[in-house]
Amino acid sequence: MGPFGASIILPMFPELRESFNASSQAIGWGFTAYLLPFALLLLISGTLGERWGRKRTVRGTYLLYTAASIICALAPNLTVFLIARSFQGAANAFITPLLLAGLAEIVPPEKFGRKVGIYSSFQALGLVMAPIVGGIAADTTWRAAFWGTVAVSFTLSLFPPNGEPRKSADMPQIKALLQGRILRIGFATLAAALGPMGISVLVAVAARDNFGVSGSKAGVILLAGAVSSFILGPTWGKTLDKLGYRRSSIIAATSLTVFSALLFAASSPLTLGILWFFAGGTVGYMSVVLQALGATEIPDNRGGTLSFILSFRFLGVGLGPILWIPVIEQSYKGAMLGASAFGIISIYLLFTN
Repeated sequence: MGPFGASIILPMFPELRESFNASSQAIGWGFTAYLLPFALLLLISGTLGERWGRKRTVRGTYLLYTAASIICALAPNLTVFLIARSFQGAANAFITPLLLAGLAEIVPPEKFGRKVGIYSSFQALGLVMAPIVGGIAADTTWRAAFWGTVAVSFTLSLFPPNGEPRKSADMPQIKALLQGRILRIGFATLAAALGPMGISVLVAVAARDNFGVSGSKAGVILLAGAVSSFILGPTWGKTLDKLGYRRSSIIAATSLTVFSALLFAASSPLTLGILWFFAGGTVGYMSVVLQALGATEIPDNRGGTLSFILSFRFLGVGLGPILWIPVIEQSYKGAMLGASAFGIISIYLLFTN
């Protein structure tokens, strides 16, 4: 629900513009409104969820996601829609880290990388479904997409992960996260997300506005990168186990920077889709590495460490549209090259970590 909910609006920008009588920049806040509270709450949500208990925390936040999705589907104006999107993001902040933290406790360390790869493939499946559902909804009625998330999130609330509240003596501390190594990984994640990891937004805008395709066709283009992540997730996980976390992180960041930069060469919807297929695969690689790092750095607070690092990722992805949509409206190539260049910062921070 996290990747799906964040990305579902990307193929429907023109329809949302018309429905709410707003500009592309204003509609772009629909993406940012989801990701900013998600990112900010991730700083503490994993630690709080471990304290409260994974089971009741995940169940409660799926129900909050359900309620927010109903409001999105019924929103009479952009303000209400953005508020509801922010509640969707807030709810998801308590779901993502607790699921992966539970996985880390039942998988042997030597096999954890490949299991994270499989987990990331299912996240990519959410990205696969988002452009399909969002694109079809854009060509019919965009509100139907949110009624779909109502049904799915309510169903998922019936099947939360195990995990009871911690005793006071075992409660994880947030201050333990504020150490140099964790912060360097966090800022490397922020740089990657502000640029090449969040470049799917620019791909979506370019497909609709620069290349003039329909919502469904834009969904197919976005689908290419998600399919690549889905297919390659287990492979990236095996690579992580074989090469180690540090070396894999540098390779992933370098590949991400290079392949996202190549998007500047797209001259048609077809070439955009092909280039995005390869770039999307490297986004998946980076995602596997970052999630594995987060879930293993502090074993006593897996959920808290993972959520802390992921907060930097989604803060960057949330701020990206604010920075890059005005640029792409002036220069497609400038936006793609500028966004990918942020990956260089990520490479440096991971290399020195």
